[in-house]
Amino acid sequence: MTPTIAAQRLEVRLMMTAIVVASLPVFATLASAQEGDARSYTNPTEIDHAVEQFTGAAIGEIGGARLPADRRLRLSNCQEPLGVKWHGRAQTIVRVDCTGPNRWHVFMAITPAKPAPEIVKVVTRGDPITVIVRGRGFSVQQSAEAMESGAVGDWIALRSASRRDTIRARIERPGLAVIPVD
Repeated sequence: MTPTIAAQRLEVRLMMTAIVVASLPVFATLASAQEGDARSYTNPTEIDHAVEQFTGAAIGEIGGARLPADRRLRLSNCQEPLGVKWHGRAQTIVRVDCTGPNRWHVFMAITPAKPAPEIVKVVTRGDPITVIVRGRGFSVQQSAEAMESGAVGDWIALRSASRRDTIRARIERPGLAVIPVD
């Protein structure tokens, strides 16, 4: 006896339904495993909160973390409170530690609370300055005029009284510039 097309379709539907029903426990197990995986990681917002409590400043503020913790981090769930401490003397980086059985640590950059020191110009344009040419076993000096301002260590243009050309020399201290010759 040959089954009709309608009977074949009904049989296929019943088989598909049986497969789906049989698969439900597997899908439920996978879903609970994924939920368990999500709970087995430390949420990066916990790191942000710990840094904020430690520094006393919010993310992006002076004294706080420059950026939030990367949301892609998959650090094992920490069973103990996160430890936070300064890393280095400059206090621009904090270290966040998990001391539980699955140890880890991350470093977070901090926006410096102190502004960068202002560069002090020790020579201003028009200042008289002594230029020393130094070499092995000799030195020659002459007077010049600063053609630009600069701080210690800067190379500036100078014009000597005897020459109309400008020369470049490194400021060593106020009133003194050096041209090293090796």
